[in-house]
Amino acid sequence: MPRRRARRLVLAVIATVIALALVATVVVTASLVRRPLPQVSGEVEVPGLDRSVTVVRDEQGIPHITAETSDDLFRAQGFVHAQDRFFEMDYRRHVTAGRLSELVGADEQALDADKVIRTLGWRRVAEQEWDILSESTRDSLQAYADGVNAYLADREPGEIAVEYTILGLRLDVADPEPWTPVDSLAWLKAMAWDLRSNYSEEIERATAYASVGDVARVEELFPAYPEQVNLPILDASTAQQVSATAEGGDLDLADASLQRALASVDAALAAVPRLLADGEGTGSNSWVVAGSHTASGNPILANDPHLGISAPGIWSQISLTCAEVSDECPYDVSGFSFAGMPGVVIGHNAQLAWGLTNMAADVTDLFLERVVERTTLLDGERVPLQIRMETIKVNGGEDVDLAVRESVHGPIISDVLNVGEAHQAPVAEDTPWGDYEVALRWTALEPSATVDALLALNVAKDAEDVAAAAAQFAAPAQNIVFATVDGHIGYQAPGLVPIRNEVVGAALPSDGSWPRPGWDSAYDWQGYVPAEELPAALDPAEGYIVAANQAVTGVGAGPFMTNDFDYGYRSQRIRDGLVAQIEGGKKIDVASTEELQLDDLNPFAQALVPTLLEMNVDDAFDDDGQELLRGWDLRSDADSAAAAYFASVWSTVLRLTFWDDLPDGFEPSGGSRWLTVVSGMLDDPQSPWWDDRTTVGIVEGRDEILTRALVTARRELTVAMGRDASEWTWGRLHTAAPTHSPLGGQSMPAIVRRLVNPGPVQVSGGSSIVNATSWDAGSGSYGVGAAPSMRMVVDLGDLDSSTWVTLTGASGHPASAHYADQLGAWAEGSSYPWPFTAEAVDGAAADRLTLAPARGKD
Repeated sequence: MPRRRARRLVLAVIATVIALALVATVVVTASLVRRPLPQVSGEVEVPGLDRSVTVVRDEQGIPHITAETSDDLFRAQGFVHAQDRFFEMDYRRHVTAGRLSELVGADEQALDADKVIRTLGWRRVAEQEWDILSESTRDSLQAYADGVNAYLADREPGEIAVEYTILGLRLDVADPEPWTPVDSLAWLKAMAWDLRSNYSEEIERATAYASVGDVARVEELFPAYPEQVNLPILDASTAQQVSATAEGGDLDLADASLQRALASVDAALAAVPRLLADGEGTGSNSWVVAGSHTASGNPILANDPHLGISAPGIWSQISLTCAEVSDECPYDVSGFSFAGMPGVVIGHNAQLAWGLTNMAADVTDLFLERVVERTTLLDGERVPLQIRMETIKVNGGEDVDLAVRESVHGPIISDVLNVGEAHQAPVAEDTPWGDYEVALRWTALEPSATVDALLALNVAKDAEDVAAAAAQFAAPAQNIVFATVDGHIGYQAPGLVPIRNEVVGAALPSDGSWPRPGWDSAYDWQGYVPAEELPAALDPAEGYIVAANQAVTGVGAGPFMTNDFDYGYRSQRIRDGLVAQIEGGKKIDVASTEELQLDDLNPFAQALVPTLLEMNVDDAFDDDGQELLRGWDLRSDADSAAAAYFASVWSTVLRLTFWDDLPDGFEPSGGSRWLTVVSGMLDDPQSPWWDDRTTVGIVEGRDEILTRALVTARRELTVAMGRDASEWTWGRLHTAAPTHSPLGGQSMPAIVRRLVNPGPVQVSGGSSIVNATSWDAGSGSYGVGAAPSMRMVVDLGDLDSSTWVTLTGASGHPASAHYADQLGAWAEGSSYPWPFTAEAVDGAAADRLTLAPARGKD
């Protein structure tokens, strides 16, 4: 055989061997990835069931469960959630118990998160809540846990989720622990954590004060809510003022030692995984319209919560139906659930629909504690700290011991990164001298019956039922909008809202917007606003209610909630859209409601573009960007070149104007507060804030900064997207990229990231836009940080004509066809039919599974 031919033959054999090895690897990998996919048709025996349960899945894989008893219904829900999303559930319970290091191994961020959560004691609070829940709720939680455990029984980790297989390549992965009812309760702490309101603003105020040294100038960065422009949720007559006054001492935050304590607190809290949302994008849209304004003659309700984007998405769509609805089995409900909890969180039943948005009530306060050894100072007396020891287990590493200290106000959170041991404060009038720590008081750290409230909403029929449920809804504090099939619409504020003294003579506001002196009991909370005094409304004369994180009532018109509401640009745009349709004689329907959810008119552009067009950009090349603004419709559509340019201009304006005045890590996010700040400055061209102090010997005014921003943005986008400005698009910069926790980060191999992370999608919208795909202007990225985690529109005249869509899909398994099959529809703004009645569910059925009692049961 000629040598060349022999060589070719050898190379061919080698290539064939390599190809076969690659094929075998792919086959093995595919087998491992697909191994956890659940059975969705036929019959499965489930221990603990009393009677058979049917699980019908539609083309999106969404389960519709029908059972004959409440216990069987929740057992089945637990079983199905475990089928679809157990790793997500297991990850959440490790996070909420401060045991993330047990799951993911030695990782600095995981350990920091465990320290913070152990210090806060989420799991401890959840354990205390078990005993105060109603018997029926405990039964439901236990039935749910039994269903989860029935699925886990006799299954190896690799049969439950591919994530265990991947983690097992470098860690010892044990069989998952049985699910417990407390695991479900603890998840509510994570929900409350990400919706905890203004603790960040407290730190930002104090930190800004350290830089500028003037309370009045700091407050310019936190302007009052513009209630004359962006209307509150309710008319002023709907609530009563709750206030109290007392005399108290002074508080001086100018000292660097106190600033270091507060900065360390911010770093520690930032270590906690953002399970729901991150920063300014935390919020939601909701509104409800009376039948007098709708095409069907019945109310329409819309809701789209703005939460952090993740894979899988935060919500699990589900329907829970009793075969015969009765007092013993009262559930006939459909909507969005959390995997790991029984029931539905947002959705509708046969009589009532409800939506939730963050009320933004101030439910947290930072207390500066004067600490000496194991005591804190309070009203001149020494009060002992409570101290407990926690042991954090690290998979593959050494245990970490943590001493947790608590003052009368709450856990000392400045301990969690080993800081705050020797901060020397100056002697100021009425301010004790010595070492300082920071404690957190937070309503969610007090045991509550919030799960009672959630399950009560599942069976609510009218406003009275909603109010009764809201009275138990402690944390997070949420706006509830609702509508009934018999034609009523309403609003209810739930939650624990602290009452604070107005401290006479205080150096800083005592309303909760600034850190508080823990050594003076005048700053302690004075109880909570009674549930019956929280704002509510039923069938307002205008025929609609909009709740989108704006102020609940006008200033002084009701119980004090916070100074730090969203500034209302989204809510006002929704209100204006509804009014325009009503006054134009157009009846509102599902289609027009979905269209309003996708509205992308940019309020930042409305405020700034007229002034930007007045600036003189001499260079023809630099002027190409400004020219885009001249014909722009001010909408942030994904295809818009002007929207891309304006976003770059906006982030540059914030950088040139404020970065020189604020510490690192506190750059403006560019949300609604910053729009209000900058809008107010446009009429003051020589405001000191405009001056860029990094340009030595030059004092800039408004025009210099805006012109420089126009030029800088043109050049930035030239590098990013090319010289031809007309070919730029907002969507190329503004992408939503759902990321898997904990396997989707850059520390993981690319093959794993490709498996668990759906590809990024280009989206319209932006911060403080109704289509709220928010981005952080201080991050250097235009990528989406938080977004509508789902969209739903409920037609109370024909529940089967309602629509829904979620961020990714129904399944938590990366190999499932339903892992991210809704992402494209979500990104483009379309939705899916939402079958509810038995006939509609049957007509939409793609798979049918019977969950049967184990042999030996009737």
